[in-house]
This record gives sequence, C-alpha cells and structure tokens, in this order.
Amino acid sequence: MKLFLPKQHGAWAMLIIPFWLGVIEGGFVWQDVPFFIGWIFLYLATYPMLLLFKKKKIQFYTKWTIIYIIPALLLLLFPLLKRPSIVLFGLSMLPFFAINAYYTSKNKERAFMNDMSAIFAFSLAGLAASYLGQGALNIQALIFPFLTSVLFFMGCTFYVKTMIREKKSNKFKWISWAYHLLIVAAWFFSGFWIVAIAYIPSLLRAYFFYGKKLTPLQIGVYEIVNSAIIFIILAIQIVTLN
Repeated sequence: MKLFLPKQHGAWAMLIIPFWLGVIEGGFVWQDVPFFIGWIFLYLATYPMLLLFKKKKIQFYTKWTIIYIIPALLLLLFPLLKRPSIVLFGLSMLPFFAINAYYTSKNKERAFMNDMSAIFAFSLAGLAASYLGQGALNIQALIFPFLTSVLFFMGCTFYVKTMIREKKSNKFKWISWAYHLLIVAAWFFSGFWIVAIAYIPSLLRAYFFYGKKLTPLQIGVYEIVNSAIIFIILAIQIVTLN
C-alpha cells in the first residue's frame, strides 16, 4: 500500500525545528521520543483531514485520517500522562486548524494567512516540547523556540513567494527584503547577536537569489541547508543561555 503523504515538503522543517528547539530549551525527557513520533503522525493525519473539507474523495481521505490519527493519539498519551496540562497546547492549535480548514475548503491553500496559521501551529509545538521538559513556561521559552521559529518561517514564506508565485511582484520583493533586514537588525539591537547571525543566511538568500532561475527543487534544497544552519546556531544560543 502506497502511503498518502503531504506534498508540502517545506512543512517538514516546521515540524522538526520548533519541536527540537523546545526540547533543548526545556530539557530532554524520554517522553520526547513518543511525543515527536506522535507529532509526526498527527501532522500526517491533518493532511487528509483538511482535504475532507473539499468534500471530494471523502472515503479515501477518511481512511487515511484514521490510519494516521490512531497511532498519533496513542503516542501522544505519553506526554499527556507525564503532564496532563500539556493538552492546553493542543487546544490552542485548534483555531489555527480551523483557519487552515477554511482556506482548504475555498481551494486557497497558498493564501498568506493560511501559511501564517500553519506557522503559528507548528511553533506552538515547540512551546509544548519545552513545557514537557521543565513543567513551566518562561520568557526564554517564548523566545526560544516560539518567536524565533515564527519569525524564521515567516521569512521563508516571503522568500519562497518571491521566487515562485510573486516573482514578478516588485512590491513583494521589497517587503521580503525589508522584513529580512529588520529581523536581523532587531535581534542585533536587542542584544541577541548570536540569533542575529542565525538569520543572516536568510537575509542573504532573500537578496542574492531573487530573480535567479532556480527550480522548485533547488529552492527546496537551499532551504534545507538554511534551516539546518539556523537550527544549529539557535541551539547553540539556547545552550549558552541555559
């Protein structure tokens, strides 16, 4: 049986980076392993679940939703049993899921607000991972991994749109360039110079790659490299602060 998998390959970085930054911030516990695997299955389940709102191929999408959601729920019992209040993070994701469902039903999955909603939901998983480890949230946890992830993936969204769907929009180009520059400057002047360094590759690729004839595959490969760079640098920053 061929697996039914999401087509948004960039979402895998959003699935991984905030979660494991949260683990580093909150401290590793063995429940993080089933938590992460369950988180993957939950992501896989939401893909066919959202497609149900298109009201097409109902039986097919229902089957795959059930196939993925069962192991997701079983695995997510491990973090839930350790910290029952972690369920609040799951509940906080529901409004973002509703937004995604709305845009899916309208066949507007590429809408900017739909992307932002997904980014916030994925970044909340980082907060949940941090909370699982230390049993509390503080300002540092809100910055790492939540805020850093939200800002990074928003930049990725701007960049990818300037390279594909908005590549002929001069206005969107300047929005992307200004955003990336302001993020680096904001982190630098707030005293987080290591974090500022982490965002510099994003700034450089947003500027120098703009207008280049890169294939979607090439864009994706460069984004994997960029995601790896920012994860490593942010992880170093978290370790130095803890």
